[in-house]
Amino acid sequence: MEPISLILSALASGAAQAIGQNAYQSLKELIKRKFESAGQAGAGYVLEQHEKNPEVYQAPLKAELAEVGVERDEEIIRKAQELLKQLKPEEAAAGKFNIKVEGDIKGIVGDISGGTVNQTIS
Repeated sequence: MEPISLILSALASGAAQAIGQNAYQSLKELIKRKFESAGQAGAGYVLEQHEKNPEVYQAPLKAELAEVGVERDEEIIRKAQELLKQLKPEEAAAGKFNIKVEGDIKGIVGDISGGTVNQTIS
């Protein structure tokens, strides 16, 4: 599972269940701070709307999360994993939510046809 999908899954699951509310609230606060530090405080509205209607706001929230680089924020990823481990222990035990963030991927300029791009996600 890639990092942004993991975070979206944790948010959607956490909003719907009473279990894990502390971890859920902590995850939301971390994301809000990330938005604010990136000058995107208005994205917090999308986060709040996602809590009320995840199906409608999943795509806009995913775009906002990607824009602020949340997929490289180890603290947010760890908090999302923690929440999902509380909510879905069987899937967590099977390793479904394991993500290891290493390095940084930058945009590629030019023609890379025939080339290879490797990224380790475990």
